Amino acid sequence: MKTYITAAALLFAVSLTALAAPEPAVVQGPDEWTLEVEFQHLQQISVKLANQDKHKRYWYLILSVTNNNGKDVDFYPKCDLMTDTFNLTAAGTNVPIAIYERIKQRYEKQYPFLEYVKTTTNKVLQGEDNKKDVVIIWPDFDVEADTVSLFIAGLSNETVEIEHPVLKDENGQAVKLYLRKTLKIDYDISGAPQLRQNARVGYTGHNWVMR
Repeated sequence: MKTYITAAALLFAVSLTALAAPEPAVVQGPDEWTLEVEFQHLQQISVKLANQDKHKRYWYLILSVTNNNGKDVDFYPKCDLMTDTFNLTAAGTNVPIAIYERIKQRYEKQYPFLEYVKTTTNKVLQGEDNKKDVVIIWPDFDVEADTVSLFIAGLSNETVEIEHPVLKDENGQAVKLYLRKTLKIDYDISGAPQLRQNARVGYTGHNWVMR
């Protein structure tokens, strides 16, 4: 199932430091942009490579971005997976490039130009003809997790500066935190931990947050 994102959410978010974060702007500034986004839901793949003695499990999401902002924009995505057991994993951590190749083969008809998010070109050109399809891959996460949240930054240049309510610098001034408009996608994970291959992934929603 493919999900389309057509409008910015107006919900509050919580940063990883548990600080209440500002909302994304309702109306962007004249120099701000946000890519239009579609995504295929989180899925798993189990692969045994030639140099491995057993299968390893990975999770991936295919993201499609379109630039209708009137100018070419930079594309430097940062993609994290966080479980409700507070494990945070950056995309690509201990993921061999061969996993991307397997996924690319799986989708060669649907996404003939599928790129790997870690090696994709760092520009998104204007227009529908330049839509970019990328796959984001994580290693298997905590089998005890009941929910996971994906945080995908780099889809917008909207940022905000806030002051940390506790941390101070050497001059006694509040430490500055710089938050980026980030896509958050949430899933429930159900099934017995010992039967990981049968884990059921339930989409519970998405929204834009400042993180």
